[in-house]
Amino acid sequence: MARKTFISYKYSDAKEVRNRIIKALGEDAAYYKGEDGYSDDLSSYKADTIKKRLKDMIYGTSVTILVISPEMLESKWISWELEYSLKNIKRNDRSSRPNGIVSVIKKVNGDYSWIEKLTTQQDGCKTSSFCASKLPSIVNKNRYNQIPKQYSCEYCHSIDSLTGSYISIIEEDEFLNNPQRFIENAYEKSCHLENYDLKKTN
Repeated sequence: MARKTFISYKYSDAKEVRNRIIKALGEDAAYYKGEDGYSDDLSSYKADTIKKRLKDMIYGTSVTILVISPEMLESKWISWELEYSLKNIKRNDRSSRPNGIVSVIKKVNGDYSWIEKLTTQQDGCKTSSFCASKLPSIVNKNRYNQIPKQYSCEYCHSIDSLTGSYISIIEEDEFLNNPQRFIENAYEKSCHLENYDLKKTN
């Protein structure tokens, strides 16, 4: 089943990734609730106007897709968008629940080494770690926060990349190959908030 999605990204640094995601969504792109592709850059608007437009875009969606790019921390809005995505918002007689969130790493110079380190453990397990200083605080707070913590390997205590964290981090190529898989995973986690120590603020 298609989910209504919002993409959080830094326009000047990741608009091409945003476009590739929308293309990969195929028919499900009809459920995308972000910019229309013609008026993407909101920087010329006043802060209150931007905030209202973003609220209207995010409200009613169930999954937020975060594009992780080298300059994302320079954005004035990404951290706010993530916080808003995780809020319970009431409008009239309807309340929204926190969105599922999945992060997509932008490929730079052909790989992801600008933020990701790949390691082969002594038992042969291949694990990934990410440079926390290049991620928004709210993403770091919602990593490895499963309750109770479950290991995909009891020997090296590696964590499952999809279920071990409320906010999963996926390489761009892998996400684009099957976006519905990762969107659905994020949505399923949002339906079972009791399984995560969810942090809603930066």
